[in-house]
Amino acid sequence: MADSSSFSHTLVLVANRDATSLTPVDIQTARDLVRGGAPVTLSEGEAVEIGCTAPATWMQPDIGAVRDVFAGRGMDVLVTPRDNRRKRLLVADMDSTIVSCETLDDIAAHAGIGEKIADITRRSMNGEIEFESALRERVALLRGLPVSLLERAWQDVKLNTGAVELVRTMRANGARTALVSGGFTFFTSRVAALCGFDENRANTLLDADGMLTGTVGQPILGPDAKLAHLRRLVAAGGLDMDDAMATGDGANDLAMLRVAGAGIAFHAKPAVRREITSQVNHTTLRTLLFAQGYRADEFVTA
Repeated sequence: MADSSSFSHTLVLVANRDATSLTPVDIQTARDLVRGGAPVTLSEGEAVEIGCTAPATWMQPDIGAVRDVFAGRGMDVLVTPRDNRRKRLLVADMDSTIVSCETLDDIAAHAGIGEKIADITRRSMNGEIEFESALRERVALLRGLPVSLLERAWQDVKLNTGAVELVRTMRANGARTALVSGGFTFFTSRVAALCGFDENRANTLLDADGMLTGTVGQPILGPDAKLAHLRRLVAAGGLDMDDAMATGDGANDLAMLRVAGAGIAFHAKPAVRREITSQVNHTTLRTLLFAQGYRADEFVTA
């Protein structure tokens, strides 16, 4: 077996702890598939890493074949370059990434027009319709509704498992963290505070006399703006793009996922999974830390 220093890449295998546990057979299977080195445990029964080479015959894009071996067991497989694994910048989407819901859909649900707006959201997030026009169309349907609906929708917001650990662990290790959302500042400001993000950027829902006007502040924060914020933060930190991790689930995240050093699709829509090789489909946001080589005992929760 080759010395670990000879491996150019690292395979990370992570199990969904609510559904299964990594076994020695799973770990040996992964090692055999990539002709890898000795496994290193990151979290007992949950995550291991295995040094490997990355010949085109199995990694790009055929990592999908390796992933398929474990998908039925509720496991995720990611492959990263061995060097520069711990990123110095995190840019994360909010809806269906850091939080489990789509906040605009929740506002609409409380107004009794949930399915109408949710259908537009689904098509927009899968890239079937253009983001900015879809946002205007959905927000227009809120015209005349009370601003208090936002507070009611906030009560439904739940952080995804691992969100706090992801943000606070990276911050504790010197990374800057930004929540950049096509949603609304009413929610991003609160989610950012809960998780500990350094900054948050989103759209602004406009209101007058306690009622939503059905309009959104300009300019709209869409795919191009997400990419611009990623580039701004890279430049401001004196970083290279390879130092950045970006994560999201929708088509409006594709621009930033394509260029970040580690662009990870998180429980993403089909259009995103078709394009982005690094995917978390079965496990939690903890996997983004394992992908960087963090052990579970290094995670920060407070």
